[in-house]
Amino acid sequence: VAGGVKGGGGGGGGVKGDTRSLERPPGAQNLIKMLYRFALALVALPAVVSFGLAPRSSFMGSKVGGPSISSPLPTSSSPMTMMPIGVPKVAYRVPGAQQADWVDIYNRLYRERIIFLAQEIDDEIANQIIGVLLYLDSEDSTKPIYLYINSPGGSVISGLALFDTMQHIKSEVVTINVGLAASMGSFILAAGAKGKRMALPNSRVMVHQPMGGAQGQAEDIKVEAAQIMKIRDNLVKTYSMMTGQTTEQVLLDLDRDNFMSAEEAKEYGLIDQVIELTS
Repeated sequence: VAGGVKGGGGGGGGVKGDTRSLERPPGAQNLIKMLYRFALALVALPAVVSFGLAPRSSFMGSKVGGPSISSPLPTSSSPMTMMPIGVPKVAYRVPGAQQADWVDIYNRLYRERIIFLAQEIDDEIANQIIGVLLYLDSEDSTKPIYLYINSPGGSVISGLALFDTMQHIKSEVVTINVGLAASMGSFILAAGAKGKRMALPNSRVMVHQPMGGAQGQAEDIKVEAAQIMKIRDNLVKTYSMMTGQTTEQVLLDLDRDNFMSAEEAKEYGLIDQVIELTS
């Protein structure tokens, strides 16, 4: 029979020949039906495994102001899930959710009022930490906020913005040096609440005067140089207030890179106590 194939043949128009040769045998039809039902069952299953890499700064991302946590781990009725690869993640379940979801560990920690400054200080990280500080302070200003520092320093202006916010909020900010607090990192470390500035025994602190550069017309360079000197004087004055050292002593100590151990930083007044490690 010549002409287009119609009905269950499904071969498309314009195919010529004997239609009996295009009919599927009964066994093949049953196999197709079984595979189709199996595919539908797979689609209906909930996705229980997720894999992905979180960006470096995701721990201060869009989770600010999110729902509160009712249970940090999946319940016994929830299906077993696997932790995604990449930034360490933990499972938590929001109220009303059927099962736990994965969130990177930094987002989970800030819900416990723990923040990490673990990179070079720039506008982005400073703005993110400032946002979290303001949110946590508005949520409950009677509880302290813990800021863990392991930073080589960075932008002075960004660091001063973070410093001003720490002094502005009502919540006490407890600072802990867990590695290296250098340059503006040491400034933020010393800016914590008095009596609650801490460091681990093997951590180090480094202080020095601000660095900068300028190019262009002579008058523009002169203006930039004057601004750097004003910033230096401001930092010296603030270091003196936070440590109890005289401005003359601070100015002398900031002249070159000045490294200190945790105990030396305590004696200098940058921190208040060295955390004793239990064996």
